[in-house]
Amino acid sequence: MEDHPLRYELANELHARPFPALNVPCTAAYLAIKRPGNAAGRDRGADMAHLVALLDRYGAAHPAPDATHYFGQIGRHWIKWESHTEVVTYTAFRDGLGERPFDPAEFEVFPADWLDEAPGMRLTSALIRVEPMRGETEMAERITDWLAPDSIAASHVLDGAAVMAGDFRIDPAGHLRFAVFASEGIGARRVGRIVQRLCEIETYKTLSLLGFARAREMSSQLSRAGARLGELIEEMGHEGARADATLDALLKVSGELEEISAQSSFRFSATAAYEHLVHERIHVMRESRFLGRQGFAEFMLRRFDPAMRTVKAAEKRLTALAERAVRAGDLLRTRVDVERSAQNQALLESMDRRADLQLRLQTTVEGLSVVAISYYAVNLVAYALYPLAKTLEGLDKGMLTAVVTLPVVFLVWLAVRRIRGKFH
Repeated sequence: MEDHPLRYELANELHARPFPALNVPCTAAYLAIKRPGNAAGRDRGADMAHLVALLDRYGAAHPAPDATHYFGQIGRHWIKWESHTEVVTYTAFRDGLGERPFDPAEFEVFPADWLDEAPGMRLTSALIRVEPMRGETEMAERITDWLAPDSIAASHVLDGAAVMAGDFRIDPAGHLRFAVFASEGIGARRVGRIVQRLCEIETYKTLSLLGFARAREMSSQLSRAGARLGELIEEMGHEGARADATLDALLKVSGELEEISAQSSFRFSATAAYEHLVHERIHVMRESRFLGRQGFAEFMLRRFDPAMRTVKAAEKRLTALAERAVRAGDLLRTRVDVERSAQNQALLESMDRRADLQLRLQTTVEGLSVVAISYYAVNLVAYALYPLAKTLEGLDKGMLTAVVTLPVVFLVWLAVRRIRGKFH
């Protein structure tokens, strides 16, 4: 049996991005790079070239030219590279812990000059510290010491197999901090899943908030467009308002709203998808409370979800304004059509009156033309018959003219009438 040409590609896609296997203790440095503009349509070849430049510094093997993920060793670290729809992510893992928790030097696996050449900008970066699980009090002290106390999220995960904590704040070195305390006997793959989920939660959370930034940015635009739209709708009810001028202004507002919608549609739809991924990644961690602290789900409920509701509200507001502009435009176009129909009717009536006047004038002219032609025709006939009048006694020139006048006038009138009948 012949295989579908995509059979193996589709089957392998399910296994394309395996979780790393991490020993306890270990550290991870995470970096997500995004183009500021159309990241989804970026040149992915530049992303691959940037990865290859990093691998060449450590003499590591290259990935396939069309690869969307890579896992290999660079020096003392293992690196995991992934190309996503809008971002490229790098995660460098190293066994063991540094003397100083969350030491910025751990990020030096990514050279500074190499970072400067990145085909994009840093969306987020994080340092993750994985330690053996300790007593809850000791772990709480470490978490409080490492993270900002007012925004700590910490919880038992995977049915108590580990404790994860973070504050989602950027430290002085420019990175976020996450701590993982793994229980004894936990599998390396399970630790890798926890670390990977933390990186994904942070990345998707940040990508979602790009929609929130866009919603705030366009809030003033929508306010101006809404106010202008209200003014135009009010003008529609005034008797003396010019419908065509109002329609032009209304079309301009509609165009502005369509432009805002085109600029925001991808961002808002992406935000909804990323929001779902954030909650899904937290859900699969199966959180339970750690010493009464808020977990990641509760943190997102209080800090993240309001921003997502703002995005949804902005999207609905934009849609409502666009629909309102369309309805107003339809009503105004109907009014313009009615006014133009009335103008056309008045124009037709005026043309009818002018045609009637023209017909009367034409009839008058025809009558005058009969008189003028008859005058000259009578004289010509009289001159032609004058020699005949001399042979007849008692018939002078005046009498001859009087005799021929009526027949000539009749004949001229008959000729003009026949000519007129041919043209009509």
